[in-house]
Amino acid sequence: MANADSQPLTMNRILLVIATGVGAGFLSGLFGVGGGLVIVPALMGVLGMDQRRASATSLAAIIVTAAVGSGNYALHGEVSWAGAALLVVGALAGSQVGVSLLRRLPTPSLPWILIGFTVFVIVSQYLHVPTREGSVSLTPASCALMILVGLCAGILSGLVGVGGGSVIVPGMELAVGAGDLIARGTSLLVMIPTGIAGTVTNLRHGMVDLRVGLIVGASAAATAPVGRLVATLVSPSVGAILFNIFLLSIIASTILKMRKKARAQR
Repeated sequence: MANADSQPLTMNRILLVIATGVGAGFLSGLFGVGGGLVIVPALMGVLGMDQRRASATSLAAIIVTAAVGSGNYALHGEVSWAGAALLVVGALAGSQVGVSLLRRLPTPSLPWILIGFTVFVIVSQYLHVPTREGSVSLTPASCALMILVGLCAGILSGLVGVGGGSVIVPGMELAVGAGDLIARGTSLLVMIPTGIAGTVTNLRHGMVDLRVGLIVGASAAATAPVGRLVATLVSPSVGAILFNIFLLSIIASTILKMRKKARAQR
């Protein structure tokens, strides 16, 4: 599908889009994220989308990925349904705020928002020691914190095109003492209604390449269970280190793309 801001879908590009989905799905299951941190820069590089359209298309793909990933975690009892309900309350409101900001903020500011968000997530990883056995403890204070975590995740979901898992996972671990696997499974579940709400709004404004989103989502769905399996085989501390390495690579990639674009415009 050719768009004013992207390249035609040749067979080679379709294969690259599928490869993007495969990688994003694996990371989704491994870290409890939607995979948007992979999908957005990949769509910009492979199809020449601007970040606005790539973010909106990524959010559509995340719906499929999150459905399969959360289902796999749920089969193993690694989802907090009550926690998910609280997170969804905040996330649904936040996603609409994020989508609204996506339409209004200047395109050059979006990469910096992505970088700032990623740095915040890395720093937050060092505010707690991840565990596997922690359970979700709900008190009036923790319930309020969960809604706030959902709100922040929803805003970033709509604005940057990520599922919000990079906020929800450490947020659940910090706010309610959740174990790492429960946090990841619950995070993926929350992304489903959040992604649907944001994508419906994006579709109304013609910002989504739905065909690309479905290709990426279907490809990611195939490898999300593999990522979840690997997550159970590594310790929580090793998982946190791997997550931070992944996030640092995203920052480096984003900065390199910004510098390349700046040189091209001179």
